Amino acid sequence: MMGKYMSVIVGAIVAALGVMGLAGWWCDFLTVLKGTVPAMMIFAGVIAVIAGVSELKDELAAKK
Repeated sequence: MMGKYMSVIVGAIVAALGVMGLAGWWCDFLTVLKGTVPAMMIFAGVIAVIAGVSELKDELAAKK
């Protein structure tokens, strides 16, 4: 019976600790976001371009 609620209790405690930690380190968190979001956008864009080029090659090969 206790096992069912233990994950909810532990999850709530961890979430509360995370919110308290984020409140204390908000500036550091924003600094990390400023560095990682552009890098993730660059990687996602490169992957999208590679996927598009691959799809175009497949289309051209299918037409031949």
